Amino acid sequence: MSSVDAKSETSGGIRVGVQKFGRFLSGMVMPNMGAFIAWGLITALFIPKGWFPNADFALLVDPMIKYLLPLLIGYTGGTMVHGQRGGVVGAIMTIGVIVGSDIPMFLGAMIAGPLGAWVIKKFDKAVDGKIKSGFEMLVNNFSAGIIGGILALLALKGIGPFVEAISKVLSAGVEALMNAGLLPLVNLIIEPGKVLFLNNAINHGILTPIATDQARELGQSVLFMLESNPGPGLGILLAYCFFGRGSAKSSAPGAVIIHFFGGIHEIYFPYILMRPILILAAMAGGVAGTLTFMLTGAGLVSAPSPGSIIAYSLLTPKGGYLGMFAGVAVAAIISFLVASILLKTGKQKNDEEDLDSASNRMKDMKNQGKTGNLTVDKDNREADRAADIASSAVKTDINKIVFSCDAGMGSSAMGASILRKKMKAAGVDVAVTNTAISEIPQDADIVITQKTLTDRAKSVAPNAEHISIDNFLKSPEYEALVERLKSDS
Repeated sequence: MSSVDAKSETSGGIRVGVQKFGRFLSGMVMPNMGAFIAWGLITALFIPKGWFPNADFALLVDPMIKYLLPLLIGYTGGTMVHGQRGGVVGAIMTIGVIVGSDIPMFLGAMIAGPLGAWVIKKFDKAVDGKIKSGFEMLVNNFSAGIIGGILALLALKGIGPFVEAISKVLSAGVEALMNAGLLPLVNLIIEPGKVLFLNNAINHGILTPIATDQARELGQSVLFMLESNPGPGLGILLAYCFFGRGSAKSSAPGAVIIHFFGGIHEIYFPYILMRPILILAAMAGGVAGTLTFMLTGAGLVSAPSPGSIIAYSLLTPKGGYLGMFAGVAVAAIISFLVASILLKTGKQKNDEEDLDSASNRMKDMKNQGKTGNLTVDKDNREADRAADIASSAVKTDINKIVFSCDAGMGSSAMGASILRKKMKAAGVDVAVTNTAISEIPQDADIVITQKTLTDRAKSVAPNAEHISIDNFLKSPEYEALVERLKSDS
């Protein structure tokens, strides 16, 4: 293997590893976004500076952020490691972290929840098959109680103070960036990370815990807006509406609606992957938007999920709408201008090349370690696709199709809806659902994911047939699958 191949495989492995870790972090927060939004709305409405100040209702704010949200995170993290039993022990350990600190323990819950579940999982494995018949419930209940209690004590004296110190350092670092006016530069990292499908990890795994603590003290936080700002993506899609070509131009208007109002940012990622230089437009828009947010004192009271303009409007505090709309608008305008220039001046070898084939080419170049070449022609791409199909058993008796993405709430939901409509029109009766990769059901017959996530999906559901696509909004695999199911029925 050449040195280029080795480096490519290493970088690909690092990317997948980062995605897995980020998915694990965001997986503890995403299922609980409803609770975060509930806290944010109660805060925005009833605190002294809220829309409808109410001292009685405002009493909910502190207990929710200090106890409810961390416990939900700890329980969810525990269930990810060892099911409901792991969730219970993880929550017990999390309460120790909460009591051992004076600040909201989101980061502590992300440690304690999975750690407590891992400990009880190891215990269960050690005693598996060694418990006498009739004593299973006794051992299970008391082992969870004893181990959970011990872990709570250790967390109280150890993890809580340690994480509190880390949280203060991170908060101080963010505050220093804000005071120095350098916070917008963080978007130079965030925007490329989003396109590599690290958006949920960045937003909910890193920014949300810090931002929520800041919102608790100030009533809002601009950190909620760093990754979720719909402006940069809107600008790129609008540029394709005016200056794009082929199917990229024709599909862009629909993508604008899904992205801006639906909040599914993944919809514009393939448009950047088709012309990688457009990441500069996203970065410019992100920086300009965050700078505008800072200059106008904008912020949100909770994490917007999904990141749509509707969620932004609901979570903007009283008196903050001008700054919020200004930041989104500036980000969109700057992104649009840069993307328009790049689209008009850039060379396009094939004017009729559609979005899917262009995304395929970009994915092949990004995954050069799998092919051994920087340039992959059409024949090689088709050979790779055939190899992917061959590596996944093709099933004939199909009862359940699962769309899966990082969080299981955005692009996968959109793809599942599109396929359901196509199957209904064709008279095909097969269940189609969507879920996060970590929660793919084992009875899934076919799992559909974006190419960069297929390897992770295979590790979760090795017995399913896996189909890789590039664009959930428009993919030729949908028609092929519908025709195949019609012939099998």
